[in-house]
Amino acid sequence: MKDIKDANIKTKKINLEAEYLKAKKDPNFVKIITSLDIDDKELMKYTSKLMQCANELDNYGHKEDKSYSYNEVPGFILNPYVVDGILNFKYVACKEKEEELQNAEYLKNGYRFEVSKDIRNAKMKDIYTNDKNRVPLIKYITSFIKDYKAGKKVKGLYLSGNFGTGKSYIISAMLNELVKDGYKVAMIYYPEFLRILKSSFKTDFDEEYDYARKVDLLLLDDIGAENITSWSRDEILGPILQYRMDNNLPTFFTSNLNLNELEIHLSESKNEVDKLKAKRIIERIKYLSNELTLISENKRK
Repeated sequence: MKDIKDANIKTKKINLEAEYLKAKKDPNFVKIITSLDIDDKELMKYTSKLMQCANELDNYGHKEDKSYSYNEVPGFILNPYVVDGILNFKYVACKEKEEELQNAEYLKNGYRFEVSKDIRNAKMKDIYTNDKNRVPLIKYITSFIKDYKAGKKVKGLYLSGNFGTGKSYIISAMLNELVKDGYKVAMIYYPEFLRILKSSFKTDFDEEYDYARKVDLLLLDDIGAENITSWSRDEILGPILQYRMDNNLPTFFTSNLNLNELEIHLSESKNEVDKLKAKRIIERIKYLSNELTLISENKRK
């Protein structure tokens, strides 16, 4: 009985060695075991597990999508490591998966209300720079990022101009860049924001409104396109701007109207004509932001 047991052990050992030697013909397998400070006798006990590591590593080099999506855990690769002379294994995200996870994490800092998918995902690297009319704006946003990160007191921007020039995209790309550093951002399509606020129950209203007032960086997109009422001007826009003035919170605006045209728009509410209240709103906008105009080709044609 003992002889049979010993024979089985010997056969297992021979098979294990043969499997290990066969695995060593794989360059990725050799690359992995060479990086581990463990002798062959110990490593061969884990041949199948180490081959899984090698195969998953190989997937990245040969699959077109280069995302480890063919691995046992899609987007991850099984990785061996040594602690106190003991071999362990853990799943590590591939480069693409890590970027995806980081994006998902930093996007939590961004509140994007009714803006388009392009605006939500706007990136600095994708900004079209061949238009000379964009140069002052690109210089501004580059400078803003640098100064804001340095803790300097900086104004936002009131960006006006013709339809379809990429005003919202460029500002949103800048804000998305700052989201990556942990700053809280709200990008709000202003006309729809007002409509939803007006129809919200009190709890929802308070949460949405309070967030817009207090967030680190706020974009009110397409201001001037809303239907003006005394409520939207005096009870919503005015207090938001006042709070942000009092707390030095950078605020951004995009509009097809310049500030003079916006003042006229704000003065004509449904029930009244109130130039003084409109003028106060404009003064708050000027305090919070610098004015810049972008006149360029309509990219949406």
